Amino acid sequence: MSLAEITEKLHKAEDAAGRARGSVSLIAVSKKQPDARVEAILQEGHRVFGENRVQEAAAKWPGFRERFVGIELHLIGPLQTNKARQAMELAQAIHSVDRPKLARTLARLAQEMGTCPDLFIQVNTGEEPQKAGVLPAKTDEFVAECRGLDLPVAGLMCIPPVDEEPSLHFALLAKIAARNGLSGLSMGMSGDFEKAVMQGATHVRVGSAIFGERDYG
Repeated sequence: MSLAEITEKLHKAEDAAGRARGSVSLIAVSKKQPDARVEAILQEGHRVFGENRVQEAAAKWPGFRERFVGIELHLIGPLQTNKARQAMELAQAIHSVDRPKLARTLARLAQEMGTCPDLFIQVNTGEEPQKAGVLPAKTDEFVAECRGLDLPVAGLMCIPPVDEEPSLHFALLAKIAARNGLSGLSMGMSGDFEKAVMQGATHVRVGSAIFGERDYG
């Protein structure tokens, strides 16, 4: 599917939800995509991208930024504390703040650097043991802890379990965000972003639907 087709689907989802067109940010997830595919999307004028790994982002984006203005990079994968400084130098937003140790590291670096990307707290809405994220019952406490560290918490992020109705998880995330006064909702991927828009998503993370299947070779 082309970028134009995905954008049109997103606009129709915004219309159906009674929301203004352009109110949802489309993050083109470029992890493990060849540079040629990423460049093609840049040539079409898209500027908001997502990467899973700091190392891959560091190899790819400084070069693209020399040639294309206005790139907004979102780190959406698990973040190790020893990669936090590099992540903060590269990205405009980090979507995977999931534990106190990482929050404290980001706060210390933000003080040193005098700047900090927008931060999204990852919530494990399905309470899956293999998945990162704060448990729903602990999220209010963690939001308060991050705010106490002067971190710019922009919103919440989730990845629903693959075998459950995603709308239930999107609705839960929206409810937690609302009671904490957070406007940002990073939720919805290639297969379910329209449902996420209906539940209030402000950022949707779409990879394979834009770029085609990833090359894991």
